[in-house]
Amino acid sequence: MKMVNPLDIDLSLPFISGNLPGVGGTLRTSPEHFVVEEIPLYEASGEGQHLYVNITKEGLNSRDVELGLARVFGVANRDVGSAGMKDKHARTSQTFSLLVGHVDDAFVQAAPEKIAAQLPVVVNWAKLHKNKLKRGHLLGNRFSITVTDLAVTPDEALARSQAILAVLDNRGLPNFYGPQRLGHGGANVQRGMQMLVGKQFVQDRWLRKLLLASVQSYLCNRYLTRRIHDGSYDSLLLGDVAKKVDTGGLFEVTDVEMENPRYTAQEISFTAPIYGPDMWAATGPSGELEAEVLADNGFTIEQMAKARLSGTRRMGRLHLTDLSVEANDAGLVVRFSLPKGAFATTLLRELMKNEDGSLASVPEEAE
Repeated sequence: MKMVNPLDIDLSLPFISGNLPGVGGTLRTSPEHFVVEEIPLYEASGEGQHLYVNITKEGLNSRDVELGLARVFGVANRDVGSAGMKDKHARTSQTFSLLVGHVDDAFVQAAPEKIAAQLPVVVNWAKLHKNKLKRGHLLGNRFSITVTDLAVTPDEALARSQAILAVLDNRGLPNFYGPQRLGHGGANVQRGMQMLVGKQFVQDRWLRKLLLASVQSYLCNRYLTRRIHDGSYDSLLLGDVAKKVDTGGLFEVTDVEMENPRYTAQEISFTAPIYGPDMWAATGPSGELEAEVLADNGFTIEQMAKARLSGTRRMGRLHLTDLSVEANDAGLVVRFSLPKGAFATTLLRELMKNEDGSLASVPEEAE
C-alpha cells in the first residue's frame, strides 16, 4: 500500500467552465452580501406538540438561536431542533422546532412577539407540527450572494458570468466539497490522514469525526477531478451508481447507451463515492475508477471501517435551479438554489476564477 505523506495532497480542482475568464472580486460575508434561505422538506401542518418558528437572523449562529429559544420557552436544549446549521456572518432564514406540548392558538399567536422581545431576531411565522425538526430535514438552500470589488466593469462582469452560467447550465456543476470542509491549506485532511494510518489520535469526538470526514470529502473531490480530466464527467460509465434528480432513487447503470439521454437531460447523475464499508460500491469500469482513486491516495476500505466511517454516495453533478445574475452598484448579485450538502463556493469559484484561497473564508455552515 502506498504510504501517505500528509504534505503530499492535491487541493487543485478543475473549472468545468474551462478557460472562460472570471469576474474576480471579493466575497464579503457581511449580512447584506450573503443571504441564505432554507428550502423546507415539508410544511408545518398546524397541529402537533412541536412549535415551528421561522426566523431571520444576523450575528447569531444556529446553535445560539437553539439555546436562546430553549431559554425563552423554558424547555430542555435537546427539545429544540433545526434542519441545518447556518453561520452568523450572513443573513439567514431557517426554521426551528420546540417541544411545547399541547398548547392553544393563543400560545402560538403570542410566540413571535415573545421571541422577538428576548432574542435579536425577526420571527416570520409560527405554526404547530407533529414532529421535531432534525438535521437533514430540508431540501436545500436558496442563496443571494453579492460579489464585490470586481476585477472588470459591471457590464463586462455580467457578460462573463452569463457565458459561464450557460456552460454550467449545459454541463451541470461538479458537486465538489468546498475548501472550508478541508481546512486551510488542507490542514483538516492532513490530520485526518494521520489518524487513518494510526499516527495521530484525537480525543475530542466531534473533532475526530470532522477530521475523518474531511478525508472522505477530499477523496470525493479527487474522484470528481478524475472524471473531469479523463472525459467521463459528461457521460455515464458502465457500473455507475446513478441517482434520479426528482426522486433521489439510486440504481446501477447496466446500459450506458440507454441511460445517457437521461443523463444529458440532467434527469439523472452519476454519484461519487464517500468511501466507507457501507458504501454502495460501483461495478465495472466505474468501480475500477473509484477503487483506483482510493488506492492512489494510499487508503483502503478496511482502514475506513477501522475508523468507524460508514460511507455513502453523493450526487456527482448538480442541476442548477433558480439561477440568475445581475450587476448593480454593489457588484455582481448571483441568485441560485442548491440541494442540501452542496457548497455555494463551488459555483462562485467558477464565476470568480480566483485561486488565492479567498473562498476558504466563506463559512461552511452557510452552505
